[in-house]
Amino acid sequence: MEPTDGKGWTFLTNHARVLIVIARDPATRIRDISDSIGITERAAQLIINDLVDAGYLTRHRVGRRNTYTVDSDRPFRRPTEAEQRVDVLISLFTDHDETRSAAPRPTTEPTTARSGGSGEGSAPPTAPASPQTTKAGPGEH
Repeated sequence: MEPTDGKGWTFLTNHARVLIVIARDPATRIRDISDSIGITERAAQLIINDLVDAGYLTRHRVGRRNTYTVDSDRPFRRPTEAEQRVDVLISLFTDHDETRSAAPRPTTEPTTARSGGSGEGSAPPTAPASPQTTKAGPGEH
C-alpha cells in the first residue's frame, strides 16, 4: 500500500525489504523481488550484491537459479542499532505472515474482557489469555 499523503518516504529501506522478501522465500527470483517491492530488477540485483558483500546473504547456485541463505545473526549496520540482530526485523515480518496464514485471530478482546466478566453469554472469569494465543474459543471470532 502506497502512502496517501503524497510523500515518498517509508520506515523500511529497500535493503530491509529485499532481505525480508528473501527470508520469506529463499528461492525467489529477482524479478519477483523487484515486482513485490516496486523497484527495478537492476536495483534489486545491486541490493542483493550489497547484502551478499556485507554477509547478510549467501548466494547458492542451483541449476540456472540462485537461492539465498540469510544470516539472521548479523547485527544492524548503524552503530546505534548494532546491538540488535536482523533476525528481530525478519521475525517481525515473517512471524506476521505465519500468523496471517494461520486460523483467523479475534479482532477484539474476548467477551469476558469487554463485559468485565459478567452478564449473559460471558464465559466464567479466567486468567487473561497470553498474547501468543491464536486459536479462538467457541463462539469467538
